[in-house]
Amino acid sequence: MRTPGRRFVQEVGMAPGLLRSAAPEQSSEHFRGRPAQPGVAAIRNPIDRGVDMRRLSTCAGLLAVLAAGIVPQPSTAQVRSTTGPVRISYEQYKLPNGLNVILSRDPSAPVVAVNVWYHVGSANEAAGRTGFAHLFEHMMFQGSQNIGDDAHFKMVQEAGGTLNGSTNPDRTNYYEAVPSNFLERALWLEADRMGFLLPAMTQQKLDNQRSVVQNERRQNYENQPYGLAPETIAAALYPEGHPYSWTTIGSLKDLNAAAMEDVQGFFRTYYTPNNASLAVVGDFDPAQAKRWIARYFGDLPSGPAVTRPRPTLTPLTAEKRLTLNDRVQLPRLYMAWHSPARYAPGDAEMAMLGVVLAGGKNSRLYKRLVYQDQIATAVFGGQGARSLNGQFQLTVQPKPGVDLARVERAVDEEIARIKAEPPTARELERARTGLESGLIQQYESVLNRADALNQCYTFANNPGCVDDLMRRIAAVTPRGVQDAARRHLGPGRVVLTVIPQAQTPTPASEATR
Repeated sequence: MRTPGRRFVQEVGMAPGLLRSAAPEQSSEHFRGRPAQPGVAAIRNPIDRGVDMRRLSTCAGLLAVLAAGIVPQPSTAQVRSTTGPVRISYEQYKLPNGLNVILSRDPSAPVVAVNVWYHVGSANEAAGRTGFAHLFEHMMFQGSQNIGDDAHFKMVQEAGGTLNGSTNPDRTNYYEAVPSNFLERALWLEADRMGFLLPAMTQQKLDNQRSVVQNERRQNYENQPYGLAPETIAAALYPEGHPYSWTTIGSLKDLNAAAMEDVQGFFRTYYTPNNASLAVVGDFDPAQAKRWIARYFGDLPSGPAVTRPRPTLTPLTAEKRLTLNDRVQLPRLYMAWHSPARYAPGDAEMAMLGVVLAGGKNSRLYKRLVYQDQIATAVFGGQGARSLNGQFQLTVQPKPGVDLARVERAVDEEIARIKAEPPTARELERARTGLESGLIQQYESVLNRADALNQCYTFANNPGCVDDLMRRIAAVTPRGVQDAARRHLGPGRVVLTVIPQAQTPTPASEATR
């Protein structure tokens, strides 16, 4: 069961540290290569060639491919190293079709991670067609031209690997971690569904996965306590039609309206090499990895240039109060404000503010509400930075029998106090240590490191942006946090109270389920 804190992570990309995005959402036979799309070289299954791939010579195997003229040459690779507390070396280059490639070798364990980011999420959907990005994530595991139905999971798991994918408003990712000698298999699997998904897509698969996603919505949103709070807040915080005014899961109505033509068009527009980034991290031979990447991804055609959403957002000038009647035992209080976008000026200050106010048992709100006043059992929240703009949110679980109005007054008093009194040096150091350790932890495993490199490239155009993030955290001052609170935690906000259905709601806009 997903905790309330993790639900907010899923919807707005909030996590300890500035870098982490919304976190990363199973076959019968191995199909041999079928005829490729016209004009595109067939992607062959590396395990069906009748040879031990670890012994495939660069003379016989690679020269044959070069002779056929199907290995496009990549752009000049750029090798860089980070210099801060997170020390990694990585190599970045692009294939002629626009695919960005990031390689980072770590021989400490015989495993390798393959991570693909497509720069598309629910923010790229149109009103009335919500849920497409997440639905498509499911479709990517249903088999492609050279991979049997549901075989993707089996081919990774039987190799001793793990895999999954996830969708948030700004991106969709897919990843595998496998023993190093299965790297070629993982690359081939990702390339085949990038280039040859549509020939294997059927109405039956679409209907099946539409049903799966609808059940997921019912389980994780409609039938989960407080599950409809995120979309209630989103619809109030953003104007109708804004890409952040709906949640990633979409609506049942829109999912029902998804037609095969819509899904195929979504793939052709967004699932293209020039809208993707491939990261390979772990124990591997970089020269061999480059040959495999060129072989399997190099001939995939580029797609159209992607137009990014650039909606105009009018800041809220007044408070919006909502009440949601829900099948819950205890009421809950939510407060949400607009805040700076990911990596924008003020993002680091708001992240620090979130830790000072609600980051654990030493935060101001936890001390005040849980320890001192003893009117709440939990407080959490903070800065959720996204590409178009951020969302700063606080959530309080009151004690049974405590009036929500009293809880809200206490929260407002603490917000007023931080506007009047900047955080102490000790508070700021604790917040800084927490954010820095969160960044460092994201680079400890090859899976997380690959995801972090792709995130930095996709959103900052710099795979090594962790150095800049560390510098920005270090540069935050008490006055900067205070100014951020004054600037962003103003009267323009959404206040949502979720109450048990048997209770009488306070005067406000009301929603019931």
